Amino acid sequence: DVIHEFRCLRISRNTQERITAMPMIDVYVTKGRISDRKGLAQELAQAIMRWEKVPVIPFFSDNTAAFVHELDADSFSTAGGSSDHVRVNVTTNAGALDRDQQLGLVKELSELVAKAAGDPSLGERTWVALTEAVPGGWGIGGHAYTNEEIVQHVRELLGKA
Repeated sequence: DVIHEFRCLRISRNTQERITAMPMIDVYVTKGRISDRKGLAQELAQAIMRWEKVPVIPFFSDNTAAFVHELDADSFSTAGGSSDHVRVNVTTNAGALDRDQQLGLVKELSELVAKAAGDPSLGERTWVALTEAVPGGWGIGGHAYTNEEIVQHVRELLGKA
């Protein structure tokens, strides 16, 4: 078994699973723009799990989350004076997403935000920033996990340790 740092876990010569740290998503939007904030948060969290290709087990589904933060319309502005944009910050571990996954995730998250707002044009005004946490930069239950520790923990949960 070979661990490719921050990217994947080789379980056998024929099987490969991506194991990554749990991502966090923060959405910043004007008050009242999204009526079902919890529904949007759940859809965003499920989307990133699909793009990262992690197994659907409680360790990931219970620790992958999105937060929708509502702001007053006068609390932010573009240089041109507009406040009809949405900012989505996504934090993953380093190397969790390859280029195709980055492109697909940004597109899908923008579409989900626009759909939740009932405004198809909002996708064009949705900014998605992908950031990567440093090794050991994921804290769950009081422990700062490295990617290798998460891989080992998930292997144990899947009975493949």
